Amino acid sequence: MTKDNIRPAKLVDSIQPQWYACYTRSRTEKTTVIQLEQAGIECYLPLIRTLRKWSDRMKWVDMPLLRSYIFVRVSQDNYAKVLSTDSVVRFITFENKAVPIPDKQIDTIRLLLNQGAELEVVSKRFEPGDKIVVQAGPFLGLQGELVQYRGKKKVLIRLGSMSESLLVTLPLELLIRDY
Repeated sequence: MTKDNIRPAKLVDSIQPQWYACYTRSRTEKTTVIQLEQAGIECYLPLIRTLRKWSDRMKWVDMPLLRSYIFVRVSQDNYAKVLSTDSVVRFITFENKAVPIPDKQIDTIRLLLNQGAELEVVSKRFEPGDKIVVQAGPFLGLQGELVQYRGKKKVLIRLGSMSESLLVTLPLELLIRDY
């Protein structure tokens, strides 16, 4: 399906600006965000600092946490600007409607990155785990699921209708079951 086949009138129907995930062309996330911000669109690109090795040196670089995904905050009035950006492939949709992402989920990603949490992005489907809430520390109030991954217990943060989830390593003594 190309951009020309999308029915823009039905894609975003919210009058109030909401967060949506957009899929971009490979390795264009940073330039896409710059273009959208210049067009007046509020964007968020979660970046994680990683050490990259080249043949002659090693360097710290900021890489997208979720490859080929950016988040945009738009309403039905201005979402067409997002689609008109060359490197934006599409909105993440369900039944031909862009799926809004709760503000709390964006805030959770920001909190995890700002506090330097040990994060891992996974595409694996997980069985539902025990619902938990962090009861102390910098992640106080963070909600997720306790799951087993590679022999360790980790907190799973599901990212709505996206195929990726975040796994966070936190001390078990900070967690309580959420009933």
